[in-house]
Amino acid sequence: MKKVNIVFGTVYGSAQFVAETLAEAVSAAGHEVQLVESEALANFIPSESDLLLIISSTTGQGDLPDNILPWFEFIRSKGLYLPNLQYAVVGLGDSSYETFCGAANQLEALFTELGAQLITPTLKLDACETMEPEVDASAWLKTWIDE
Repeated sequence: MKKVNIVFGTVYGSAQFVAETLAEAVSAAGHEVQLVESEALANFIPSESDLLLIISSTTGQGDLPDNILPWFEFIRSKGLYLPNLQYAVVGLGDSSYETFCGAANQLEALFTELGAQLITPTLKLDACETMEPEVDASAWLKTWIDE
């Protein structure tokens, strides 16, 4: 079974809580899991033999949260080509904004540009519709994680 690296970008903690919840579910499914905390994220390059799960809220005008932005810029600046990397994205946002889940869109675009393979459609969670994004994210995870 593949190791799953989980990266998150959060402003108020919701995306981190979703990441922690999914880390528990991935572990329960029998996978090794690494929750990459902000301190370790700055120079983190995902291994192509692992699965990458990115969870991010959106801030400002569709922007990435401050704790994941340096990693995004680092990955973008490295000129990586990751055709064997499989990844999935969970976006947290508010559909009343024009830039709904803008951070998730940017992350998906970056990894697609790097040649990585999106293994399931990005989950976009709307704060106007759900008060417990971790519940919806857990149900989504069960649809594709192999147990």
